[in-house]
Amino acid sequence: MRKYLAEFFGTFMLVFLGTGAVTLAKGNVLTIGLAFGLAITISAYAFGGISGGHFNPAVTTAMLVNGRIKGKDAAWYIVSQLVGATVAAAIMKLFVGGLGLPTNQLGQTDFPKISMGLAFLVEVIATFLFLIVILNVTSKDHGNDAFAGLTIGVTLSLLVIVALNLTGASLNPARSFGPALFAGGSALSHLWLYIVAPEVGAVLAAFVGRYMGSEK
Repeated sequence: MRKYLAEFFGTFMLVFLGTGAVTLAKGNVLTIGLAFGLAITISAYAFGGISGGHFNPAVTTAMLVNGRIKGKDAAWYIVSQLVGATVAAAIMKLFVGGLGLPTNQLGQTDFPKISMGLAFLVEVIATFLFLIVILNVTSKDHGNDAFAGLTIGVTLSLLVIVALNLTGASLNPARSFGPALFAGGSALSHLWLYIVAPEVGAVLAAFVGRYMGSEK
């Protein structure tokens, strides 16, 4: 149960701080990228030693494909991540409403400026790059445990900065799931893309990472 709680809190931290930078702080692209990246770095060092620090169903899927986690644990990890993201989004909606701001603007992910096909490609590529870094920096053969959390956080920050104006830069089904439930609208109707595309990118990264030697 401690592992699942760690995944809950880590995902909560990611969604709460990341979407808070969007909705409450009204941050620019750099601020938002740093918020998500630093949130995952903090969570990795605070809770990673307990659960491995996934905080993302796509990460859990890649770890499952490469045999780093068992199926039962993977299922409960994903449930914990989705619940953590949902609770974070619910609290963020409360805070946003308290400021008198629109409660359908919760830092949700969507792609109003580009086509669905291009949005799908963006999320696949961004998630693939994120996961290939995670798999290699946490590899038992050539990884670096001391700097893994920092490396992963910096990578997420840069990818969010690049993809933010394209798709909202999800790279994480849970990150999109929570805000979409409360924001509704096109974010909810497009939620399938933010579930499927990151999972595709994660599976591709799992196989490429294995080929590159991330697994024994």
